[in-house]
Amino acid sequence: MRVLICAGGTGGGIYPALAAATALRNRGLPTENILWVGTKGEMEQTLVPRAGIKLETIVGGAIAGVPLHRKLVNGSKLLLSVSKARQIVRRFRPDVMFMTGGYMAFPFTLACRWLGVPITIYLPDVEPGQSIQFSLRYAEKVGATTDGSAQFVPADKLVVTGYPVRPELRAAANISLEDALASFDLQPGRPTLMVFGGSRGARAINRALMKILPELLQAVQIIHISGTFTWDEVDTNAKKLPKALREFYRPYPYLHDKMGHAFHAADLVVARAGASMLGESTAFGLPSILVPLAWAWRYQKVNADYLCERGTAVQLTDETLNEKLLPTIQSLLADPNKLAQMRQAARDLDVPNGAENLAALIESVAKTSGKE
Repeated sequence: MRVLICAGGTGGGIYPALAAATALRNRGLPTENILWVGTKGEMEQTLVPRAGIKLETIVGGAIAGVPLHRKLVNGSKLLLSVSKARQIVRRFRPDVMFMTGGYMAFPFTLACRWLGVPITIYLPDVEPGQSIQFSLRYAEKVGATTDGSAQFVPADKLVVTGYPVRPELRAAANISLEDALASFDLQPGRPTLMVFGGSRGARAINRALMKILPELLQAVQIIHISGTFTWDEVDTNAKKLPKALREFYRPYPYLHDKMGHAFHAADLVVARAGASMLGESTAFGLPSILVPLAWAWRYQKVNADYLCERGTAVQLTDETLNEKLLPTIQSLLADPNKLAQMRQAARDLDVPNGAENLAALIESVAKTSGKE
């Protein structure tokens, strides 16, 4: 079997695809039978080679959430990339294309459609983003994190697989709390807050947190993953904190190998409502304060609503952060019964074998090509 993976742009699409690729390799698929296609200059150029998977790129860019002139420029790039996409597909001869989203979804969907390659899609978010909506009509099967996607996908295509949490991340759930805390040189017995704005970071969350750090750190220890965009600002602010408070604050621009340790160490997380929160917060039974990114289509709001309706999270907006972030954190950390209820609600949503389910779905669609 030969698998073409089409995923990129943000961690929300890349990490589930990496987990699925790992599951496929564990089921016997040689790594050389996987080709990943992404967009030049995006996160996949770092993360995919790091996983030992061959990557090829096309040119493209965002269509949603950008000014009109940028839409036109990036749209033109994607149209020009259709020819290269077709060349890549013809040369690699995949039995199936597996797609989670990204700017390259359009050209590679067309290429696979023209060349008769069956398509499997995975929806990390409850609602498909704009890059995937075009491709849905051509997919054989659509895997989904939750049954909430049933309103967006035809019933004969939808398979609820659960979120494919990376094996190294899920493994961190099995270590002791003491070891998770010790990996950040933090203390047992003190409430631990994790603040995470997604792979690119969240300026509004970072700045709201920095304003309340002096008060929060009186009683709470914090793991703050700022993202790279505002890291200099976060780092400068951290160095200005009094030494007694700095003892309880751990800022990072990004975490790779210790992300699971951070989830396990935390009692509560403040985060955007990207796709990873549907799978990773539930894998660790972690209560959440979610702050959906307003301009990101509407998928983050739909994700946040899904988790809030099921009792695992509460929701704030960028506009209310300065007023409500501190009291919301304080009230939740002061209410162990509420946190316990949220923790159990999160655990109830976890699907431990999501990556294996997704790998099996990809294999089943590959068989329809008659080449597996």
